[in-house]
Amino acid sequence: MVLPRRLFGEFLGTGLLVAVVVGSGIAVQQLTGDAAVQLLVNSLATAAGLTTLILVFAPISGAHLNPLVSVADWWLGRVRGHGLSLPHVGAYSVAQVAGALAGAVLANLMFDQPTARSHHVRAGAALLTSEVVATAGLVTVIFALAMTGRARFTPAAVGAWIGAAYWWTSSTSFANPAATIGRSITNTFAGIAPASIAAFIAAQCVGALLGVALVELLLPRSPGEPT
Repeated sequence: MVLPRRLFGEFLGTGLLVAVVVGSGIAVQQLTGDAAVQLLVNSLATAAGLTTLILVFAPISGAHLNPLVSVADWWLGRVRGHGLSLPHVGAYSVAQVAGALAGAVLANLMFDQPTARSHHVRAGAALLTSEVVATAGLVTVIFALAMTGRARFTPAAVGAWIGAAYWWTSSTSFANPAATIGRSITNTFAGIAPASIAAFIAAQCVGALLGVALVELLLPRSPGEPT
Protein backbone atom coordinates (compact mmCIF):
# COMPACT_ATOMS: atom_id res chain seq x y z
CA MET A 1 0.00 0.00 0.00
CA VAL A 2 3.02 2.32 0.06
CA LEU A 3 2.83 3.31 -3.62
CA PRO A 4 -0.91 4.14 -3.59
CA ARG A 5 -0.35 6.36 -0.56
CA ARG A 6 2.52 8.13 -2.31
CA LEU A 7 0.45 8.59 -5.45
CA PHE A 8 -2.41 10.02 -3.46
CA GLY A 9 0.07 12.38 -1.82
CA GLU A 10 1.21 13.59 -5.24
CA PHE A 11 -2.38 13.92 -6.44
CA LEU A 12 -3.46 15.88 -3.38
CA GLY A 13 -0.32 18.00 -3.13
CA THR A 14 -0.34 18.99 -6.80
CA GLY A 15 -4.06 19.67 -6.64
CA LEU A 16 -3.70 21.97 -3.67
CA LEU A 17 -0.77 23.75 -5.33
CA VAL A 18 -2.83 24.51 -8.42
CA ALA A 19 -5.79 25.50 -6.23
CA VAL A 20 -3.52 28.02 -4.47
CA VAL A 21 -2.21 29.43 -7.76
CA VAL A 22 -5.60 29.66 -9.44
CA GLY A 23 -7.59 30.60 -6.34
CA SER A 24 -5.29 33.44 -5.35
CA GLY A 25 -5.31 34.64 -8.95
CA ILE A 26 -9.10 34.73 -9.04
CA ALA A 27 -9.33 36.40 -5.63
CA VAL A 28 -6.98 39.25 -6.40
CA GLN A 29 -8.48 39.75 -9.86
CA GLN A 30 -11.85 40.28 -8.20
CA LEU A 31 -10.36 42.76 -5.72
CA THR A 32 -8.28 44.97 -7.99
CA GLY A 33 -7.47 45.67 -11.60
CA ASP A 34 -3.89 46.70 -10.77
CA ALA A 35 -1.63 44.22 -12.61
CA ALA A 36 1.29 44.74 -10.23
CA VAL A 37 -0.86 44.02 -7.18
CA GLN A 38 -2.33 40.98 -8.89
CA LEU A 39 1.12 39.57 -9.59
CA LEU A 40 2.37 40.39 -6.08
CA VAL A 41 -0.52 38.66 -4.34
CA ASN A 42 -0.40 35.66 -6.66
CA SER A 43 3.36 35.24 -6.20
CA LEU A 44 3.24 35.56 -2.40
CA ALA A 45 0.36 33.11 -2.09
CA THR A 46 2.07 30.62 -4.41
CA ALA A 47 5.41 30.85 -2.61
CA ALA A 48 3.81 30.39 0.80
CA GLY A 49 1.51 27.61 -0.37
CA LEU A 50 4.27 25.72 -2.17
CA THR A 51 6.58 25.91 0.86
CA THR A 52 3.85 24.55 3.12
CA LEU A 53 2.85 21.77 0.73
CA ILE A 54 6.44 20.55 0.38
CA LEU A 55 6.79 20.45 4.17
CA VAL A 56 3.58 18.42 4.47
CA PHE A 57 4.02 15.99 1.59
CA ALA A 58 7.80 15.45 1.50
CA PRO A 59 7.65 12.63 4.08
CA ILE A 60 4.76 10.99 2.20
CA SER A 61 5.75 11.08 -1.47
CA GLY A 62 8.81 13.28 -1.72
CA ALA A 63 6.57 16.23 -2.66
CA HIS A 64 7.63 16.30 -6.29
CA LEU A 65 4.32 17.90 -7.38
CA ASN A 66 5.84 18.18 -10.86
CA PRO A 67 6.46 15.49 -13.52
CA LEU A 68 9.83 16.96 -14.44
CA VAL A 69 11.04 16.75 -10.86
CA SER A 70 10.04 13.09 -10.89
CA VAL A 71 11.91 12.48 -14.15
CA ALA A 72 15.00 14.26 -12.81
CA ASP A 73 14.80 12.21 -9.61
CA TRP A 74 14.84 9.02 -11.71
CA TRP A 75 17.66 10.16 -13.95
CA LEU A 76 19.96 11.46 -11.20
CA GLY A 77 19.09 8.60 -8.88
CA ARG A 78 19.60 5.74 -11.32
CA VAL A 79 23.41 5.97 -11.11
CA ARG A 80 23.44 6.63 -7.40
CA GLY A 81 21.22 3.76 -6.31
CA HIS A 82 18.19 5.80 -5.23
CA GLY A 83 15.33 7.74 -6.73
CA LEU A 84 12.13 6.69 -8.48
CA SER A 85 11.95 3.79 -10.89
CA LEU A 86 10.79 4.62 -14.42
CA PRO A 87 7.34 2.98 -13.95
CA HIS A 88 6.89 5.01 -10.77
CA VAL A 89 7.76 8.17 -12.71
CA GLY A 90 4.87 7.41 -15.04
CA ALA A 91 2.51 6.75 -12.15
CA TYR A 92 3.62 9.94 -10.37
CA SER A 93 3.09 11.98 -13.53
CA VAL A 94 -0.46 10.68 -14.03
CA ALA A 95 -1.29 11.47 -10.39
CA GLN A 96 0.21 14.95 -10.69
CA VAL A 97 -1.68 15.86 -13.86
CA ALA A 98 -4.94 14.50 -12.44
CA GLY A 99 -4.36 16.46 -9.25
CA ALA A 100 -3.62 19.66 -11.16
CA LEU A 101 -6.89 19.39 -13.08
CA ALA A 102 -8.81 18.66 -9.88
CA GLY A 103 -7.14 21.63 -8.16
CA ALA A 104 -8.19 24.01 -10.93
CA VAL A 105 -11.77 22.72 -10.75
CA LEU A 106 -11.73 23.20 -6.97
CA ALA A 107 -10.49 26.78 -7.26
CA ASN A 108 -13.17 27.55 -9.83
CA LEU A 109 -15.83 26.10 -7.55
CA MET A 110 -14.65 28.07 -4.52
CA PHE A 111 -15.01 31.33 -6.44
CA ASP A 112 -18.12 30.35 -8.38
CA GLN A 113 -16.26 30.44 -11.68
CA PRO A 114 -17.04 28.10 -14.57
CA THR A 115 -14.53 25.41 -15.40
CA ALA A 116 -13.85 26.35 -18.99
CA ARG A 117 -11.07 26.51 -21.54
CA SER A 118 -8.72 29.41 -20.87
CA HIS A 119 -8.38 32.11 -23.52
CA HIS A 120 -5.20 33.53 -21.97
CA VAL A 121 -2.69 33.03 -24.79
CA ARG A 122 0.91 32.85 -23.57
CA ALA A 123 3.32 32.71 -26.50
CA GLY A 124 6.56 34.12 -27.83
CA ALA A 125 10.28 33.58 -27.49
CA ALA A 126 10.56 35.67 -24.32
CA LEU A 127 8.01 33.58 -22.40
CA LEU A 128 9.44 30.27 -23.61
CA THR A 129 12.97 31.34 -22.69
CA SER A 130 11.65 32.27 -19.28
CA GLU A 131 10.18 28.78 -18.85
CA VAL A 132 13.53 27.20 -19.76
CA VAL A 133 15.33 29.34 -17.18
CA ALA A 134 12.73 28.95 -14.44
CA THR A 135 12.57 25.17 -14.79
CA ALA A 136 16.33 24.78 -14.99
CA GLY A 137 16.69 26.80 -11.82
CA LEU A 138 14.00 24.82 -10.03
CA VAL A 139 15.62 21.46 -10.83
CA THR A 140 19.05 22.77 -9.87
CA VAL A 141 17.84 24.14 -6.54
CA ILE A 142 16.03 20.93 -5.57
CA PHE A 143 18.78 18.46 -6.43
CA ALA A 144 21.76 20.59 -5.45
CA LEU A 145 20.31 20.81 -1.95
CA ALA A 146 19.38 17.13 -1.85
CA MET A 147 22.78 15.95 -3.03
CA THR A 148 24.72 18.10 -0.56
CA GLY A 149 22.79 16.99 2.50
CA ARG A 150 20.73 20.17 2.84
CA ALA A 151 17.31 18.86 1.84
CA ARG A 152 15.82 20.43 4.99
CA PHE A 153 16.13 23.79 3.24
CA THR A 154 14.26 22.64 0.12
CA PRO A 155 10.75 23.83 1.07
CA ALA A 156 11.87 27.39 1.75
CA ALA A 157 14.31 27.47 -1.16
CA VAL A 158 11.80 26.16 -3.72
CA GLY A 159 9.09 28.50 -2.47
CA ALA A 160 11.51 31.42 -2.67
CA TRP A 161 12.71 30.46 -6.16
CA ILE A 162 9.22 30.21 -7.62
CA GLY A 163 8.01 33.32 -5.79
CA ALA A 164 10.95 35.35 -7.06
CA ALA A 165 10.71 33.94 -10.58
CA TYR A 166 7.15 35.26 -10.81
CA TRP A 167 8.80 38.65 -11.04
CA TRP A 168 12.06 38.19 -12.90
CA THR A 169 10.75 35.90 -15.66
CA SER A 170 8.22 37.14 -18.20
CA SER A 171 6.25 33.86 -18.07
CA THR A 172 5.66 34.15 -14.28
CA SER A 173 7.45 30.82 -13.86
CA PHE A 174 5.02 27.97 -14.47
CA ALA A 175 7.98 25.51 -14.53
CA ASN A 176 5.62 22.54 -14.17
CA PRO A 177 3.85 20.59 -16.95
CA ALA A 178 1.11 19.30 -14.62
CA ALA A 179 0.30 22.79 -13.37
CA THR A 180 0.40 24.09 -16.94
CA ILE A 181 -2.22 21.56 -18.00
CA GLY A 182 -4.35 22.22 -14.93
CA ARG A 183 -4.32 25.97 -15.49
CA SER A 184 -5.75 25.50 -18.99
CA ILE A 185 -9.24 24.92 -17.60
CA THR A 186 -9.64 28.20 -15.78
CA ASN A 187 -10.42 31.25 -17.89
CA THR A 188 -9.02 33.62 -15.27
CA PHE A 189 -5.87 35.56 -14.39
CA ALA A 190 -3.91 32.34 -13.78
CA GLY A 191 -5.03 30.48 -16.90
CA ILE A 192 -3.19 29.47 -20.03
CA ALA A 193 -4.84 28.78 -23.39
CA PRO A 194 -4.65 25.13 -24.51
CA ALA A 195 -2.93 26.27 -27.71
CA SER A 196 -0.02 27.55 -25.60
CA ILE A 197 0.49 24.36 -23.59
CA ALA A 198 2.67 22.34 -25.95
CA ALA A 199 5.28 25.07 -26.38
CA PHE A 200 5.33 25.78 -22.65
CA ILE A 201 5.85 22.12 -21.77
CA ALA A 202 8.54 21.73 -24.44
CA ALA A 203 10.39 24.72 -22.96
CA GLN A 204 10.02 23.26 -19.47
CA CYS A 205 11.48 19.94 -20.66
CA VAL A 206 14.47 21.76 -22.12
CA GLY A 207 14.87 23.58 -18.83
CA ALA A 208 14.74 20.35 -16.85
CA LEU A 209 17.45 18.81 -19.06
CA LEU A 210 19.57 21.91 -18.53
CA GLY A 211 19.00 21.72 -14.78
CA VAL A 212 20.04 18.07 -14.65
CA ALA A 213 23.15 18.89 -16.69
CA LEU A 214 24.02 21.70 -14.29
CA VAL A 215 23.64 19.40 -11.30
CA GLU A 216 25.86 16.78 -12.94
CA LEU A 217 28.45 19.45 -13.78
CA LEU A 218 28.43 21.22 -10.44
CA LEU A 219 28.12 18.10 -8.30
CA PRO A 220 29.98 15.28 -10.07
CA ARG A 221 29.78 11.72 -8.81
CA SER A 222 32.23 10.67 -6.12
CA PRO A 223 35.04 8.30 -7.19
CA GLY A 224 33.18 5.29 -5.80
CA GLU A 225 30.02 5.89 -7.82
CA PRO A 226 29.39 4.28 -11.21
CA THR A 227 29.90 6.35 -14.33
